[in-house]
Amino acid sequence: MKDLFRLDDDVAVVIGGTGELGGHMAEALGGFGAKVAIVGRNAERGEARASKIQAEGGVAHFFAADGLSTDSLGEAREAITQWAGGSASVLVNAAGGNRPDATITPGGDFCKLPLDAWRDVFDLNLVGGALLPTQVFAPAMIEAGVGSIINIASMSGIIPLSRVVAYSASKAAVINLTQWLAREWATTGVRVNAISPGFFPAEQNRALLFNEDGTYTERGGQIIGHTPMQRFGKPEELAGVTAWLASRRASSFVTGQNIPVDGGFASVTI
Repeated sequence: MKDLFRLDDDVAVVIGGTGELGGHMAEALGGFGAKVAIVGRNAERGEARASKIQAEGGVAHFFAADGLSTDSLGEAREAITQWAGGSASVLVNAAGGNRPDATITPGGDFCKLPLDAWRDVFDLNLVGGALLPTQVFAPAMIEAGVGSIINIASMSGIIPLSRVVAYSASKAAVINLTQWLAREWATTGVRVNAISPGFFPAEQNRALLFNEDGTYTERGGQIIGHTPMQRFGKPEELAGVTAWLASRRASSFVTGQNIPVDGGFASVTI
């Protein structure tokens, strides 16, 4: 049982490992013994995260790639396979984001939402955030007969939150794709699951949640009011669920699931 979550035989690829949540997930995988390939566009942040994993006794390396380019991802896959001495058995799709012009502000008109903004958000979260990386890295998993793909969805993919209409729709699509792939590959040894983080303050959403003096914004206060645990999440609180879903021993019969890590947010009717 003490080795249930060990990942010493695994090569884990974390797309978007340069971000706050993806980076902490990469650290968790490295801490449990996986060789971790951090993939993204920001070399400074990617190399810093890899160095942190190495300093804690893990094995990690940064690989530059654009999640919206099959060719770029393919080049990264070949470089990772050569570096690790084998193909990826764990894929974490943690890239994604939103655009201000794809958000409906109070008094805004949904019918005037720009189509290019909508498409960009779907590209960020569905195409580059799940579809293309899976198409590039999954074939080797299927051939090997073992693999765990972990997509990052969202509370807004479960509950269509106000304002973030394109983001909510794109994350709902990620959950649906996760379930479809899980069923499609159920007999191949490749499991596909999703994690839906609740509200975790990070660089891109801090101004939405907090005022400059550290108090909650109106939006932040509303979120806390609907979170039974009465607080925001900490990035390291994604470590356990990431390791669990990655481990072929701990979660061998788990596929097609969307796991909320949200302090109870999804349990409250809004």
